[in-house]
Amino acid sequence: MIERAHLEILRAVDRAGSLTAAAERLHLTQSALSHSIRKLEQLLGTDVWVREGRQLRLTQAGEYVLSLANRLLPQLEHAEMLIGQFAKGQRGNLRIGMECHPCYQWLLKVVGPYLEQWPGVDVDVKQKFQFGGIGALFSHDIDMLVTPDPLHRPGLVFEPVFDYEQVLVVGADHRLAGKAWAEPADLEQESLITYPVEIERLDIYTGFLLPAHASPARHKTIETTDIMLQMVAAGRGVAALPRWLVEDYQARIPIRPVQLGERGIAKQIFLGLRERDRQVDYLNSFMTMARQVRWN
Repeated sequence: MIERAHLEILRAVDRAGSLTAAAERLHLTQSALSHSIRKLEQLLGTDVWVREGRQLRLTQAGEYVLSLANRLLPQLEHAEMLIGQFAKGQRGNLRIGMECHPCYQWLLKVVGPYLEQWPGVDVDVKQKFQFGGIGALFSHDIDMLVTPDPLHRPGLVFEPVFDYEQVLVVGADHRLAGKAWAEPADLEQESLITYPVEIERLDIYTGFLLPAHASPARHKTIETTDIMLQMVAAGRGVAALPRWLVEDYQARIPIRPVQLGERGIAKQIFLGLRERDRQVDYLNSFMTMARQVRWN
């Protein structure tokens, strides 16, 4: 079997020009180098080079093995470098699952600086794992999960990285736009627009309406944040979103945030990952940078 050492010897001899120089480059004795090549020739059943005076000339078989060395060795060396970087947490593909529709805009504030700091790491956002990210983490389809509602399971860790307030979103001329806060009963004559998520995972229901035994007049679902807010601005309904997102859109769309209840609804964005990946440097760095994001 042709071994890597055989390829390295032929390449070294070709580059150095002699067995002696090649042996020095490879930190071998000349006899050890010659012994390795004799074993290769016995294996192949043919010479890889012949002597012409003091010079070595590659045979046709030797030329082929050298071409093989010039193709394979750089690939092996590059692979070893990458694997070493993987082992040290310096390189990889960070696949992020989104379990939070409006968090995408927040995520963009983290990804840009992160890519500059980690040029060896690619980032991919898996939107198809919205609201099913726990299984995706366990099946290794994603490496990190963005969620406002962590489900703690053995083998997973979740860390809070961003605090925010969930608010009611109304049109600028809506009857609730000027109120200090909204009561559950205020929504009983409204069309509530939400993302297509189970009611059990919607804060507007679990933290506001259901405890007061209240419900909206109608419930609509829309997948896109921009369309949802355009509907709210047009007086077609109200929605519940993070305050930072509403205030960002407020400069472009006539909408207003209204506090939900006298105490409001405080939330956090969590990043979850597999516990055994907790020491991977580029994952830790993403969490650190996520904590530093401030929404202005």
